[in-house]
Amino acid sequence: MTLLTIRRHAAAPLAVSLALIAIPALAQNSDLPAAPAATPDAGAIGDTITVAVAGALLPDYEGSDDYRLVPGPAAIGTFRNLSFQVLGNRASVDLIPSAPGPTWDFQAGPIGVLNFNRSSLGSISDPRVKALGERGTAIELGGYVGVGKTGVVTSDYDKLTVAVSYRRDINGVHSSGIFTPSVSYFTPLSLKAGVGIFGAAERVERRFAQTYFDVDAAGSVASGLPVFTTRGGWKHWIVGVAGTYALTGNLLKGWKLIGGVTYKRMLNDFADSPTVAIAGSRTQWLGALGVGYTF
Repeated sequence: MTLLTIRRHAAAPLAVSLALIAIPALAQNSDLPAAPAATPDAGAIGDTITVAVAGALLPDYEGSDDYRLVPGPAAIGTFRNLSFQVLGNRASVDLIPSAPGPTWDFQAGPIGVLNFNRSSLGSISDPRVKALGERGTAIELGGYVGVGKTGVVTSDYDKLTVAVSYRRDINGVHSSGIFTPSVSYFTPLSLKAGVGIFGAAERVERRFAQTYFDVDAAGSVASGLPVFTTRGGWKHWIVGVAGTYALTGNLLKGWKLIGGVTYKRMLNDFADSPTVAIAGSRTQWLGALGVGYTF
């Protein structure tokens, strides 16, 4: 196997990871899958780490129609054949080493998310939602399983990944679980560029819905929003596109530009909640742009 072949093979999973850094690293709620994106192929390139910083335009809270610009860091890589990600408010480790070459990639490991949704009134512009009060920072821990296939459509180096994750708040903020199925596809365009598309949905339990989307009688008096009780269930779906371009060297070393955009649609009672239907919007966009460096 030539060096070029090794690098072309490794560029695919690495590039999609870099492209996705720009978005979940900065999302303060659960706007993207908690399961990790594809990670570098340790069998092909050995230990590696990419650090990045990006700016993202994101909603004030989940369901808001007001936006703000937020900076955030991220790191992703492999160490001794274990892939890891620290993407802003979330972290994960893939405990199953990936085999090099066009093959199946089985994935499983722990995930952790700090859910900052509505945890700071200073970050919320709408006075009605502010009047409902702050929520604490939820510490959501769980795990994920997934499977990926390299060499699917365009070449031996594109990759399709399907995963499911479950996490639960252990901090007493909403004390409930979140189930997330997700799918992503990446194709390299060259040694310097790659693009990926992804989609996900979230199903949450009743206590989650109550914490973030209900309006009780006291909250109605304080905010002017009508009383509303939310059931658990499917909360939203989301789709997005992300890309990366090497500014120096190639995708395996040096500086690169990363960015992406997502579209989110709230569902069922969550879309009908007054915090969304009256004070916010059933749809949200998130855009991010940043730079990263791979060692």
